[in-house]
Amino acid sequence: MQTDSTSIFERMGRSQELSEFKRSTVIGCHLCNKSMCEISLLLNIPRSTVSCIITKWKQLGTTATQPRSSKPQQWRCSLE
Repeated sequence: MQTDSTSIFERMGRSQELSEFKRSTVIGCHLCNKSMCEISLLLNIPRSTVSCIITKWKQLGTTATQPRSSKPQQWRCSLE
């Protein structure tokens, strides 16, 4: 096995998101009965990412990024 997966993580990083085009391409490949491994190799992205995109699409019907929950606002009590 090649060390391509290491270079993928180095280039992509954990915080970077895939483009809408690439997520749509994953779904298109899935609908054409490509396996997750084939999609991963074809698009040069990790299999776990492919799996997450397909699962999200099946559950929500979309691959768009959802808004993240924000940090709860801290309330300050003033003692006057």
